[in-house]
Amino acid sequence: MRGYSIWDSRSTISHILDILNIMSRIDLRSELVKELERQTSALLAISSRPGVDSSILDDTLKKLDSYTLNLKSSQSHSCDALRNNELLKLIRQRDSIPGGSCDFDIPIYHFWLKQPPEQRIEILESWLDLLENYRLSISVILGLLRESAINTPVLAEQGFYQQSLDTSIPFQLIRVLLSSDADFYAEMSGGKHRFSVRFMMPSSSGRPGPCSNDVEFQLSCCAL
Repeated sequence: MRGYSIWDSRSTISHILDILNIMSRIDLRSELVKELERQTSALLAISSRPGVDSSILDDTLKKLDSYTLNLKSSQSHSCDALRNNELLKLIRQRDSIPGGSCDFDIPIYHFWLKQPPEQRIEILESWLDLLENYRLSISVILGLLRESAINTPVLAEQGFYQQSLDTSIPFQLIRVLLSSDADFYAEMSGGKHRFSVRFMMPSSSGRPGPCSNDVEFQLSCCAL
């Protein structure tokens, strides 16, 4: 977002529009409030257990309470300003059309892009600030969820791994961790009772194929 080129600004706007499209399909504010309150209840339930660091727990609970109150406040509706922003509305209407954002169709957009980069960045930052309550809430939710499980080393024989799930535990996230220099990637599928991970080899000219070698990776099944 802090890049000075026109393409940096276009990329930031594209991501803002993606966020607005997601928020238009679900009541994100309501869902985040529910999840923050659920995590607060889950943490309070373990507060008296031996080994719990009370200072870290108190700090986390204060964050959850603060973010919940911010989302419930009237200020949380400030993202409506993005939906009603005339420039963003014009770009959003044309963005899904191939070539729809050219200077002939949206001249005001290209006029805006030619403004000094410092001015563009200041405006982009003001738009992103309207989404700050959502960003903070999502970050703390995902952070707690990811830290709720310990990474376990497992082996995918001939590139395939499958595991059954305990249906009494409300798993919310399955994480697969690979070395950054791995030359393959993971495809995941699953349901309430089990999940599977298949490692695939990319191809520059054809369809990717399954990895035939055994693959060691880190796995965590997260539930809070």
